Amino acid sequence: MSSTTLSFVNENDFILQFTDDTSMALCLGSSLIARRGFVPYDQLVRYKWWYKNGYMSSTGKCFDIGMATCDSLLEFQRRQKNFAEKYKISLEQLDFLSDFDLLKKFNVYCSNSGIAGNGALMRLAPVPLFFYRQPIAAVEFSGYSGQITHGDQKVYDACRYYGALIVATLHGESKDHLLSEKFYQTHKAWFGNQRLHKDIQMISEGSFKRSGGLMDGIRGKGYIVNALEAALWAFWSDENSFEKGALSAVNLGDDADTTAAIYGQLAGAYYTYKNLPQKWLDHVYARNFIQCLSKWITYEGSKWYSEHVSSATKKETK
Repeated sequence: MSSTTLSFVNENDFILQFTDDTSMALCLGSSLIARRGFVPYDQLVRYKWWYKNGYMSSTGKCFDIGMATCDSLLEFQRRQKNFAEKYKISLEQLDFLSDFDLLKKFNVYCSNSGIAGNGALMRLAPVPLFFYRQPIAAVEFSGYSGQITHGDQKVYDACRYYGALIVATLHGESKDHLLSEKFYQTHKAWFGNQRLHKDIQMISEGSFKRSGGLMDGIRGKGYIVNALEAALWAFWSDENSFEKGALSAVNLGDDADTTAAIYGQLAGAYYTYKNLPQKWLDHVYARNFIQCLSKWITYEGSKWYSEHVSSATKKETK
């Protein structure tokens, strides 16, 4: 591997256009807003729109897609076609399916078992952002959000664990607490007392704390275990600087944009918008739109929480 260190240029005509990682996160966020909750079927529809029509793309086209995601979306389209024929619904109408009973009949888990790519983790942030006021729901839905396109247990648990970290951040927990080897134990109730896969458990216990980084075996690869470990290493070693952490993630090489996207979800929540490098913010493509969508996610999430807490309270008092 080359020893060249990457950095971001700062030119007036340079626009930081986002890749598939952010496009899929925007699809997920827009689904949470439009459906006012977690509807995996609608998430898949929006991923399909991105794949076929460039929905939520920074270029108007899907110019990059992981193999596992592509396979799952092709399987989703095949299932849609069969479903449309069975229930006499046009394919155009099927994309806007809202009938609760029919939605329950559609199998949204479109991945083969054993698929453990990082594509499930790179888009995660909208889920914990929407549901963070109810940590158990946030962690559970984080896991499900990954499994609809990546079927391995490690994906489910990596997304649950990372979702829990983002939730804890939004609740104001310190960096030391987030990166503690006891994080899972102290938040076990959030996970429904379900154990993590051993590979994810090792990461939660601090396997990413390697001062040598790349020289110590940290790799920003497409395998979700490597990707999670790499992102947490970047967060652990960033010296409380988002810029340093993002550049460290990118400089691991391999699937650089995804490692940085995963890092950015947790680090962005922790450092907050006001502490992001202004020289980067000035060049982010569709920055105002992304800010608006983020605020809308939290707004709809607060409404969801109020409605569900109110509903649960009424049931308890009957």
